Formats: sequence, structure tokens, C-alpha cells
Amino acid sequence: MKTYDMTKREARLFILRKQGLTGDYKFIGKQGVLGYIKQVGCIQYDPIDVCGKNSELVLQSRIKGFTKDMLYELLYEDRKLIDYFDKNLAIMPIEDWIYFNRIRDMYKKGGRGREQINNVSDDIKRMISEKGALCSKDIDFNEKINWYWSDAKLSRAALESLYFRGDLIVHHKKGTIKYYALSEDYIPKNLLEAKEPFPNELEHMKWRVLRRISAVGLMWNRPSDAWLNIANMKSKERNIIFEQLIEENKIHRINIEGLKHAFYCLAEDESIIDEVKSGIEFKSRMEFIAPLDGMLWDRKLINEIFDFQYKWEIYTPIEERKYGYYVLPVLYNDRFIARIEMISDRKNKVLAVKNIWFEDGVKLSKALQKELNQCYNRFMNFHDLTDIEFIENNRI
Repeated sequence: MKTYDMTKREARLFILRKQGLTGDYKFIGKQGVLGYIKQVGCIQYDPIDVCGKNSELVLQSRIKGFTKDMLYELLYEDRKLIDYFDKNLAIMPIEDWIYFNRIRDMYKKGGRGREQINNVSDDIKRMISEKGALCSKDIDFNEKINWYWSDAKLSRAALESLYFRGDLIVHHKKGTIKYYALSEDYIPKNLLEAKEPFPNELEHMKWRVLRRISAVGLMWNRPSDAWLNIANMKSKERNIIFEQLIEENKIHRINIEGLKHAFYCLAEDESIIDEVKSGIEFKSRMEFIAPLDGMLWDRKLINEIFDFQYKWEIYTPIEERKYGYYVLPVLYNDRFIARIEMISDRKNKVLAVKNIWFEDGVKLSKALQKELNQCYNRFMNFHDLTDIEFIENNRI
């Protein structure tokens, strides 16, 4: 087993270089979007749009020249990306469809309202075949069904269930409304008919653990939200997986000065280790980071390495919030220096900054203000906004 010693700063730089979040932009344009998503496996999707949807926010911080149209085109026109489950609902390369047969099989064998949905599934697929992509409002099955999040119309539950099973894909979206089409019409036949790459459950878990390590940059062998939705992986399986990955020389151990737990990176990332340990100074850079960014999936790990405690308070009662409803961490070079709450007012083309909270010890110098202004301008361009206003001490 190869082992490397790092300072905290070197560990931070390692993660940020892997993520493309420090120095010159590593990922550029549509090809950069594909390259980044291929590297991390998936980006988490969330429909809430206060200052951009989570998936868009992840990409705007890393992809030079990123526009929202790029992601939409790659998903629903070029069909190089697809919506499906990985780390919760996610966006992944279309080629990765083959690795999630076991999830689709699980929904085919079970799931809520199975009998009611099976009774109408052929009718729904026939309607889509005849009319093209449809949303739940286009299908007149109004019977109520006990669904995962709340009671729902049978038409919606059936569409979602057929999507979970892999019979349908998300063809496109209008706002948050999903339109579904037949998978066989849009997923290449070789992917639809591909055999399970890892029929052995442990081998499948190993593939997913490597995928999550790559998504965060560094991971540890501890309980973590970064492992969510890796079915059947408990501590026993996780220990076996790490032992085997070490034996197979697929991961290397990282000891970080002052921290008691061992961390691990992909063996293929040795060049990044060499780079950060060489003492190279990287170009100064500031970015607004998405709340469900893959780098932040393990909040305890981020607190250990970056000395930054972050909680997404969107589901916290307003009277219990320390900061705000939809707050983004502010990354400057290798540190999180602040958190910010903003609203994209598309109607008036204004970026409304509700508040910014600087971390202890951070002073707003002229140089820091200049970097922040440049970051505001990039964020406004990302949203196609023309003005900015500052509103202090308000809450959504």
C-alpha cells in the first residue's frame, strides 16, 4: 500500500485540484461539462431554484464559459447525459446506464402501488408511443395513490414508477415538470441490452466506492453521507471493500498532519499529489459553491480538512436558522472564507444579495473585495442578469 503524508493545506489543494476549483480552469465549455461529470460519476439534482438549481451551481463554479443551455442540451438534445438515481436523484453520463440495472430490477419487483401501476403501465406506454413525450397532466388517471413523498395521482405515480424501472426516461423538462418518453427510443440498443457489468454485489459496491472517492476527492473509511444509496453496504462490507481496493492498488492512503483518521484517494491521482507537494502557487480564484456539491457530501470531512462547518438550512425552521434559507459557501483559493445568500430575480434581471457572513479572521480588504466583485459579475453572467443589489439582514 502506498502512503503519503500531507499537511492540511496540501490536502485542501489536492481536493480542489481534483475538483477543478483552484488555479486556472481545468474544464471548459460543453466538453468540460462532460469531462467533469465523467470524473465524478454524477452530480446531484435538486429542483429548487433560488439562485440556480444545484446541478447548474455545481457546474458554474468549475466550467469556464458554462451556460444553463449547455446542461440542457447535453441532457435532452445531445443525449450524452441522463437523469437517474445514483447519489439520490442525479445527472450522469448515458454510458453509466448499464451499472444501475439492479436499481431498475428492484423497482420492477416491488415499490409502492405496484398492482395499480401495473394495471395502467401498458396503456401509458402505448399513449407515449403514439403521442410522444408526455407529463402527468397529459394522462387522465386521477385515482389517488399512496406515493413515496405524499398521496399522488395515479398518472404521476405510474410515470415515475416506469421511470424508476427503466421503461421510461426523462425526455425533457419545462421548469420542474418532467416529460417522459420510452427508453427504447432514446437509449442506444447496446446500452439497453448490456449485461450487468458487476453481477457480484461486492464488486458493484467497490465500483461505487471508487466513484464516490473520485466525486469528493479524498474519502475515509467511516460512515458518511457520501456513501448514500450504495445499497447493502454496511460497515462490514465497507471495511472489506477498502481492504480489497488497497490490495488491488486502486487507492492510496493519505495521512493528514494533525488528523487521526486515514484518508484515501484514487491511485490514478498520484500526479495531483506530486503537484500539490511541489509547492506550486496556483492562480488566485474565488467561487460560489453549490449546497449539494459533491465535494461537500461529507460535511464532517470538510470540517476536518477545511475547518469549515456547513449545514444546508433549507429544511431548518426559520427561527432555528443560523444563516439563511439557501446559502452557498464562498471558496477563495484553498479556504472557505464566507457563506452567502442570494436570489436571482430573473424578472427584473437583478442579483439580490441578501447577506454575506465572513468566517472569523477574514477581513474584507480591497483585494478581497475586488475578487468578490469579479465573482459577482461571473455569477450575474451565468444568470443573464444586468444589475446587483444588496439587502442585509433579511430572510426568505
